[in-house]
Amino acid sequence: MGILIQNVVPVSIGVALFILAWAVIGIFRMLRHASGDQQMQSMAGHIQEGARAWLHRHHSIVVLFAVVIFLLLAFLLPVNGWHLAIGFLVGAVLSATAGHIGMSVAVRTNVRTTEAAKTSLQQAFHVAFSGASIAGFLVGGLALLGVASFLYYLTAIAGLGISAATESLIGFGFGASLISLFARVGGGIFSKAADLGADLVGKIEADIPEDDPRNPATIADNVGDNVGDGVGMGADLFETYTITMIAAMVLAAISLGGESGLTELHVLLPLAVGGVSLIATFVGILFVRLGKKGIIMRALYRGMLITIALAAAGLYVINDAMTGDITIFYAGLVGYAMTVLITLSSEYSTSAAFGPVKDIAAASETGAATNIITGLTVGMHATAAPVFIMLIGMIVSFHFAAFYGIAIAAVAMLSIAGMIIAFDSYGSITDNADGIAEMTEQPAAVRTVTSTLDAVGNTTKAATKGYAIGAAVFAAIVLFQAYRDSLMSHNPDLDIVSVFSLASPAVLVGLFIGALLPFIFSAYCMRAVSRIARLVVVEVRRQFREITGILDGSGKPEYATCVDVMAQASIRGMLVPAAIAIFAPIITGYLFGPAALAGLLLGVIITGFLLGLTMVHGGSAWDNAKKYIEDRDQSGKGSLAHQAATVGDMVGDPCKDTAGPAINALIKVVSMVALILASTLASWGGLIQL
Repeated sequence: MGILIQNVVPVSIGVALFILAWAVIGIFRMLRHASGDQQMQSMAGHIQEGARAWLHRHHSIVVLFAVVIFLLLAFLLPVNGWHLAIGFLVGAVLSATAGHIGMSVAVRTNVRTTEAAKTSLQQAFHVAFSGASIAGFLVGGLALLGVASFLYYLTAIAGLGISAATESLIGFGFGASLISLFARVGGGIFSKAADLGADLVGKIEADIPEDDPRNPATIADNVGDNVGDGVGMGADLFETYTITMIAAMVLAAISLGGESGLTELHVLLPLAVGGVSLIATFVGILFVRLGKKGIIMRALYRGMLITIALAAAGLYVINDAMTGDITIFYAGLVGYAMTVLITLSSEYSTSAAFGPVKDIAAASETGAATNIITGLTVGMHATAAPVFIMLIGMIVSFHFAAFYGIAIAAVAMLSIAGMIIAFDSYGSITDNADGIAEMTEQPAAVRTVTSTLDAVGNTTKAATKGYAIGAAVFAAIVLFQAYRDSLMSHNPDLDIVSVFSLASPAVLVGLFIGALLPFIFSAYCMRAVSRIARLVVVEVRRQFREITGILDGSGKPEYATCVDVMAQASIRGMLVPAAIAIFAPIITGYLFGPAALAGLLLGVIITGFLLGLTMVHGGSAWDNAKKYIEDRDQSGKGSLAHQAATVGDMVGDPCKDTAGPAINALIKVVSMVALILASTLASWGGLIQL
């Protein structure tokens, strides 16, 4: 083991530090771009101030949860409790750091993108994607640095063997998962409550444009784009990336010395894959350049394909050096193929260039009811392609290298998370850039550029959410197998076949509980959006009524008041969904035993996958159908079709940006809690014997 630590782990740490150093350089380069006139800087400053206010309130609650969970892990778990607790804190801090810095960069890039739009589409795209790529580098670099450094601490300093060390890494993954849960739920609630409240009063009641500076909620709406997608997606993919690596390492470590033939080199292979993929992402991002034809998606896909090609080549080299098993390389190729296919299927379901979105736009001509019905069917149909892609991916990767093959496919799929984060952050930056252009009444030529960037940004955000859900499910499948193997390792006498049998009442009880969780979880998220949007409506109406001259431009709205009202309410709104994710597996496991918890995992994975896909794709299609109507015919604004599409967009917003993406975090938090409990539940029959 010593020689492995001396090579793979330090090299991984070195790669991560290089990527993080490049991200810091990128921040300084981005800040050198012009930030516009005084009015533009003022609007951007309001967005930055609001984002900081939300983060302050959000972190004040999350820290309390983190301290309590740290103490519970340290003192209540009999196996590696302190190591798990330390890993939990490290994972939580790094996950929060990745989201925080990424969002800070995004809220400074947006106004610079608007200013660059005065020059050309190419220059504006360059500025926007340069800022977005920083978030990608931060997520990938901090994830690899955290896992590699903590593994080094556990083995070289704490003196743990590889099996005990990888088991302690579970705490790191749980810390990242918890931050992701809070960021996804809290940020998503804030984002869509602001969007919905601003639209209800601004566009519908006051008949003013979406990002009109006279709307007191418009800054909160722009803040929401960053805390929902910037912080939320950053924390989401950070923890999915880390727990996928950790789950693959745990799976290999549990099987050491068995019939599988896995060695310590197989344990460290996921770490090496992460390192070469970070280098591939670094190179791929350099190739994202907009050509003369100005086709943005072509530039983005070029970067993705180059990244995948280089990552696959790197996987071949390191796998040949570490294992010499070509079937593992083939399993990794499956993961890369799934990334491309799921991204393309999401684009088809949500881009205005294809049939589903055009169908919703056509249905809008007869009113809101037909718009909503068609949007629901688009969301439901959009589940088919990703499900079949996932099934084929599992079957093929299992054929090559059994469950370790599935794990490597998942690691390969997540290893280019840096590029995917850049796609998502690009969407948030361009959305804000377009908003700033409208709020500061930029010339039509500038608005055309920012609107073009924003239209593609909606598609990239939808594609990344589809990818994130698929990656979360693949990671959860690996975690489920790790949970099963962990039960067997802690209790060799356990009859795993009978315990996991569908004929077992405990398994069936767990299946139903798990299948129910995504629906109850989503209901609380959606209800919070509705409730807080009503608070926004009341506050905006008050300002219109009490502050003289807002609508004629002579009075100044109180933007900070709206942000503060929403920040407080969104923090309260995330508590119940978070409690469901954390305590449901604990209660189920101790009440009905490990078999019921296994059933719960299967139930939450399957229904969570389908419900999340439906919400994300349906909501994104509604959004782009509205924009399609606006862009196709400028006189369409205010028409019956546009009014109907606006209603559909408002229904779809909390689906695609709150409940749908948050299901990712639900699946992974439940899975991580189950894996932590495996050592204590292995010999536990449950308080209620079934």
